[in-house]
Amino acid sequence: MYECSKDRMQDKISTFSKFGDAGHGGITRYSLSPEAKMAREEFIKRMTAIGAEIKSDDMANLYATLKGTDPSLPAIVMASHCDSVKNGGNYDGILGVMGAMEVLETVAAENIAHKHNLVAMIWTNEEGSLYPPAMMSSGVVCNDYLPSDIAKNFKKENMLASKSILDPTKTFEMALESSGYKGDEKNRLNPKDYKAMFELHIEQGPILEVANNDIGVVTCVLGMINYRIKITGQADHAGTTPMKYRHDALFAAAQVLTYLHTELDKLDPELVYTTGEILCHPNVHTVIPDYIEFSIDARHEDPKVIEQVVDVIKNMPKEVAKCSVDYEVAWTRDTVYYDKQLVDFVQESVDELGYSNQKINSGAGHDAQFASYMLPTTMVFVPSKDGHSHCEPEFTSTELCTKGASVLLNAVLKCDNAD
Repeated sequence: MYECSKDRMQDKISTFSKFGDAGHGGITRYSLSPEAKMAREEFIKRMTAIGAEIKSDDMANLYATLKGTDPSLPAIVMASHCDSVKNGGNYDGILGVMGAMEVLETVAAENIAHKHNLVAMIWTNEEGSLYPPAMMSSGVVCNDYLPSDIAKNFKKENMLASKSILDPTKTFEMALESSGYKGDEKNRLNPKDYKAMFELHIEQGPILEVANNDIGVVTCVLGMINYRIKITGQADHAGTTPMKYRHDALFAAAQVLTYLHTELDKLDPELVYTTGEILCHPNVHTVIPDYIEFSIDARHEDPKVIEQVVDVIKNMPKEVAKCSVDYEVAWTRDTVYYDKQLVDFVQESVDELGYSNQKINSGAGHDAQFASYMLPTTMVFVPSKDGHSHCEPEFTSTELCTKGASVLLNAVLKCDNAD
């Protein structure tokens, strides 16, 4: 068994945390921004130094390839992203890139024999923070293999037309063309040239830390639904309309939301659900709200539990506080299970290394989720301190990051030997 270098990992963490440093312990590093380009330049510099060959595809996904003894064999790729959310942390996404780099650096430094080409990869625009949607490039690259209801949302022409949330006169295509990283479509990740994909990531939740485990052996990405709940009332003057005559959509929405929480809490305790977006119209303090729309996002591995959630939504009262209640489906996804053999390689590696571990699922979406429709894929999780992620307090110790990279390395080597 091989172990990666804690010193090299710490050096990478310290270096990459400078690119987009927001001054509060975290980063803002939008995809293809100057800060993201700095991260890419560092990636290229370090990978070139160990003899890796660099190329990019038409979505600016970046590949660093360390040749194996039989380059005719399909390659094994380790991939993640270097972009962040606004005021995000120093580990989400970029740990998977640093872990892939560390694997290649360890292979080169220790002259570890491998037959397949080994590839460290940066996916472009996973977060979708500046140019929506999230997982944009993997949605484009894997489009022909995705379920049709998902694929339709990731057509390349639509992705290129995505407008900046900061400046609607700018599109993703403009950023792509000016980035200096747009390459050839023939360089894309594909099942003909690649055998498998691995992604190292922080957990982004508290489960591993609470269990005092070093590694999460990821089995799947949870299925989910996203519905829009719509409440329609009547706008009237806030000072002249007696309470008994009001059709207050916000008051009704509060009752509907309470109803949903009460009923969903009766279902499986592993179910998670969230209302994270609320629209209030006209959103004026002197006017009784006449329209409220809010999201309900629910996630669970078992499709039967998701069906129960849908039944709860469909059986909401149709009228509350003299306001009408309706809903529509925003989008859904089925549970995505990772490749069993690759999951076994991860499990064998972590057991042989002697790290504490557990099986775990992912409640968040990842590029690996889309890639898994196209080729065998799996993930490795390491703990997030206090469960924090997508925020500046996000933290995982260098020791745990290095353990994650070591598991990744040995799982990749098992894959390399499994012909």
